[in-house]
Amino acid sequence: MKTLIAASSIAVAALSTGASAQRLSPAVIAVVDTDRISRECTACRTAQTQLQTQGTTLRTRAQTLQTQLQTSGQPIQTAVNALSGRQPDAALQGRITAFQTQQRNASQEIERGEQNLRSVQANVSRQISERLIPIINTVSAARGAAVTVDRGNVLFAAPNLDITNDVLAQLNQQLPSVSITPLPAAAQAPRPQGR
Repeated sequence: MKTLIAASSIAVAALSTGASAQRLSPAVIAVVDTDRISRECTACRTAQTQLQTQGTTLRTRAQTLQTQLQTSGQPIQTAVNALSGRQPDAALQGRITAFQTQQRNASQEIERGEQNLRSVQANVSRQISERLIPIINTVSAARGAAVTVDRGNVLFAAPNLDITNDVLAQLNQQLPSVSITPLPAAAQAPRPQGR
């Protein structure tokens, strides 16, 4: 029994010595509201307005193409329905083929427009992130923070921990605008090749 107690005492002493050697100093935590930054930064607002305009233009073009397809497809469908299951003659078959080509071209045009818009959005995000992360690091270090978390992931933070205003001011100074262009070819993910 005495050896069991002595062994337990040695284990407790070893654990407490090891625990004190592993203690970390209290961490200073900062909070940054990236949602607010994405809404309020000068470059973000300008880019968002331009992206909305491009999106509206693309939707308008898609509606125009859809109207054109309905207008040219309706007489063809009426002619096909009048055949009552018989095969179309060469002239009608030519109109059907031309209409299918028109549909394919319209679909490809809208798909290219959507891909371009996604690429522009990704490029805008990339440009902002490339500047934002170093700014957050710099402001956090200047405030003595060892850890910085996004306000969206925090239930409560005292106002004096929030560094958003400083980050926003530096981002506006260092990045007054961004390029509203697709990602450079080197930054785009390679497309899988079809077989």
